[in-house]
Amino acid sequence: MPRTIAELNARKPARRRSEVPADVLKAMNAGQIESRNLVEWLIIDQAKLLKAILPEIGVTDAAAQKSLLKAARELNEAGIMQRCTGIGAAFHAALGGGKEADVVYDKMAAHASDVVRIWGAFADAANPKFTFVQRLKRVRKFAIDSNAGVREIAWMAVRSPAPDALIDEVHRLQPWANDKHAYVRRFAIEVTRPCGVWCAHLKRLKEDPTPMIELLDACNSDETKYVQDSVANWLNDASKSQPDWVIKTCDRWQSESKTPQTARIVHRALRTLRKE
Repeated sequence: MPRTIAELNARKPARRRSEVPADVLKAMNAGQIESRNLVEWLIIDQAKLLKAILPEIGVTDAAAQKSLLKAARELNEAGIMQRCTGIGAAFHAALGGGKEADVVYDKMAAHASDVVRIWGAFADAANPKFTFVQRLKRVRKFAIDSNAGVREIAWMAVRSPAPDALIDEVHRLQPWANDKHAYVRRFAIEVTRPCGVWCAHLKRLKEDPTPMIELLDACNSDETKYVQDSVANWLNDASKSQPDWVIKTCDRWQSESKTPQTARIVHRALRTLRKE
């Protein structure tokens, strides 16, 4: 008897591509369930998924469908991030503005498939008209998503189109760094990492990390390991170009905060410097 969606959602994630069950892959490609880890995410056929969900999310215009499917097919051999960003940008280009586009976007942002939600985030990233404040407002739902992959994409979708605003308008992120939600605090740190993963480096912060100090100070004794790791990784990034600044920051934190959380952050932050 075929497994139900509830049973598929209760599965243990596969550790290798070859271990992904056929019914799980079929359901992911149909947009019925989300991936649970990187292995599952990488195996999804985004062109198949797109074709399956277009009518469901309200894209009924034949020209828009054709444009989106053409974009997905052309990206089929590209890397995973190129596929995600490319399809997201194709949604922005095909739908434009208006109420219909808003309806489609809302359905994408709440879709069962994490990849469809990711496309929604990257559709926003492709819109050059958004201010930094608008980007933050729209990305919050993705920043607190239950799926870790969507949360990673959330900060990329803001960082890529607005790298300078992250620095010039860092005060906009201060409330995020003090938010009661750990995922929001983590977003504020991760989006500003000097050498973020799978994205361009922030050259200005590699040369001078000082503008971020208040943001980092707000989380230097965070109670959540998820946020602690992000802060430590931020400082570890900075230590590769500004080691003295990182050492001074860690020394100050240890003198001002005697918590085990701060001690853990500092220990992890200095891991590259210890090797040297």
